[in-house]
Amino acid sequence: MKYSMKRQFAFLFIALTTGTILLCLLLNSTLLGTYYLNKKQNALVSAYYSINAASSAGDITTEEYDIELKKICEKYNIQVLVADGESQAVKYSMNDPQTVLKQLFDNIFLGVDEESLLQNTTSYKMRVVRDFKTQTEYIEMWGMLDNGYFFILRSALEGIRESVSISNHFLAYVGVAAILVSVLLAVWISNRVTKPILELAKISERMKHLDFDAKYSGQDKTEIAILGNNVNELSEALEATISELKTANNELLKDIERKDRVDERRREFLSNVSHELKTPLALIQGYAEGLKEGINDDAESREFYCDVIMDEAAKMNTMVKNLLTLNQLEAGNEIVSMERFDVTMLVKNQITASDILLKQNGISVRMEDYGAIYVWGDEFRVEEVFRNYLTNAINYAQGEKIIDVKILETQGRVRISVFNTGSPIPEESVAHLWEKFYKVDKARTREYGGSGIGLSIVKAIMESMNQKYGVINYDNGVEFWFELDPAQPHERS
Repeated sequence: MKYSMKRQFAFLFIALTTGTILLCLLLNSTLLGTYYLNKKQNALVSAYYSINAASSAGDITTEEYDIELKKICEKYNIQVLVADGESQAVKYSMNDPQTVLKQLFDNIFLGVDEESLLQNTTSYKMRVVRDFKTQTEYIEMWGMLDNGYFFILRSALEGIRESVSISNHFLAYVGVAAILVSVLLAVWISNRVTKPILELAKISERMKHLDFDAKYSGQDKTEIAILGNNVNELSEALEATISELKTANNELLKDIERKDRVDERRREFLSNVSHELKTPLALIQGYAEGLKEGINDDAESREFYCDVIMDEAAKMNTMVKNLLTLNQLEAGNEIVSMERFDVTMLVKNQITASDILLKQNGISVRMEDYGAIYVWGDEFRVEEVFRNYLTNAINYAQGEKIIDVKILETQGRVRISVFNTGSPIPEESVAHLWEKFYKVDKARTREYGGSGIGLSIVKAIMESMNQKYGVINYDNGVEFWFELDPAQPHERS
């Protein structure tokens, strides 16, 4: 991803670590010397108070005082010289006390530049000086103790620069190691943080395509897990809402067309019913009158007359039921419930249910082993559509007597088709196939008891769901098809 959160997080983490180390190097180089100098001043002041307290407590020439003075020098890393009123060095910790003693009295009696002083009190003064022989810088403190003795304290400053240099080098090495570690940590932490976010992004992508099977599976208790659980609940709510919206949308579309079509369909229905019932009624009446008048007195003839009457009555009963179903669909009296279901399972179940009829007619069905394919639709009505297609294919299968069933995804649609070998439908009849009571081959339709209403029911069902349907002629047979909205991507087994 061009604007990957993982990259941004890693870059921010590395930049923050690098910036922190560079800032430490800068502060170390610019402020460490000043800080060290202040610490040295505080150390000299502390040493002064210790020496002053020890001097006020007893004789400065005692062995105990020598031990205390040595402790002070070692503790503060300083050189000490104490002189009496006669300008004689009483105690000292350096190798050249005379030079330091001269420096002490020069400072006291000759004075120094007041602006160069670091500290200036009534008890002591402090400044930075350079030894002309060794070219070594010292921080120097001198003055008078409470017992009247003079003192001078010195501490070399050359260690400051060396300490800063060593500190900077060490910090640079540590910084490089810290940056390398931060790179590894940034990659690990960014992966850990962004992995659930990427999972949520994929889930939202699938939800965008109306695939609500994806669920967040994280088990942690972080804010991302809370978001994931909310996304899961949102997915379930969206699926239910979309189902309701599709149902409501179908009802709305039907309502728009219902008013204009009700009267026309009623007139057409009455006309077709009267036409279709005329023939079976005439046969029933004729054979019933024959029985009454005793045209044939033998039992076999009477049984034949009764069989004809029963057969025609059964056909009329089937036709009336189909007409009622068709009328309800066209009038929109029944709500089409849009559901999400596996159309592969529906097709397989119908083929299994028709197994006996297929074997009786010597027909073989070919169908790939499709995996689960989910669609939106009224499952009961879709089952009726496929059953009509399969029944037609069984009744009209000729030649090799093969039925080929396919379930394919084309351009974001799921197409279910039923092909049967045999003669193609005449071109002039194709446009009328979906009309009520239309029969291409009236003799063959009459032979298996068809009423010419099945494809009209298919048309009404598909239009009630606002879906496409059709027929395709081939040289060796006919293919009927219908389409549905996909509910999710599927995988073939």
